[in-house]
Amino acid sequence: MIPGYDPDFLETEVTIPRPPGPVRTLSYPRFSVLLDPTRRLAAVTAVNVDGARLVDLPRQGEWRLDPRVDAGAQTGPGVYARNDLDRGHLVRRRDPGWGEAAEARSAMEATFFYPNAAPQAAGFNQSKDLWLGLEDHVLAYAESTDQRLSVFTAPVLAPDDPPYRGIRIPLRFWKVVAWSTPGGLRATAFVLDQTELVDTRDGIVSAPPLAGFRTFQVRIAEVAALTGVDVGALASADVLRDEGVHAAQWRPLHSDGDIVL
Repeated sequence: MIPGYDPDFLETEVTIPRPPGPVRTLSYPRFSVLLDPTRRLAAVTAVNVDGARLVDLPRQGEWRLDPRVDAGAQTGPGVYARNDLDRGHLVRRRDPGWGEAAEARSAMEATFFYPNAAPQAAGFNQSKDLWLGLEDHVLAYAESTDQRLSVFTAPVLAPDDPPYRGIRIPLRFWKVVAWSTPGGLRATAFVLDQTELVDTRDGIVSAPPLAGFRTFQVRIAEVAALTGVDVGALASADVLRDEGVHAAQWRPLHSDGDIVL
């Protein structure tokens, strides 16, 4: 089993988007995490998904620190204790879970290392209309079409993110999905916003009621502008370029049918 993300997994080489600052590259079975040691969170994650070989195994794995990284350089259990924050998987548990059962199980369990987690309000992480719903749709697409995907996910590490227990809570997350077609590489991007679900005033985290739509399909160039991440060839493969969508235009997603693939 190849350790880490494979840039040659699709018919066209797709390298991992590169953050502007220094990162620590951590390789796991079929995925990689580019850890920002200052923010103690992932700046980019990258995973290969083989829709034709996905397996559905029972949930196994316990969240744990990665022993290769100093505890002070990763966001550990203290941030998530006694509040409404979830340990949100960036590389989803099932994404690297394909192939032989033993290999799939090993890859799934590796998604429980803390560098692959980011603080997400419980309503955001668990809502079928927000983060979880989008990830379900992406995985269902790969599985139903036997499609291979390369998926990149991370928080937007903004300088004005609210402070909490020694870190800053990201208010937005992004995801870029890439796949091959007979016409070449195609890709699309999403931004998910938990701003109104997180309130860190007085040192606590609260989750106000859900209101409005916080899931958007955006141009990949907009992800690059938000994060400073170098997206390379992904920007020119963007499906929204063919739709005439302007870079600054965010398309709110009301249902799966609104997603342009």
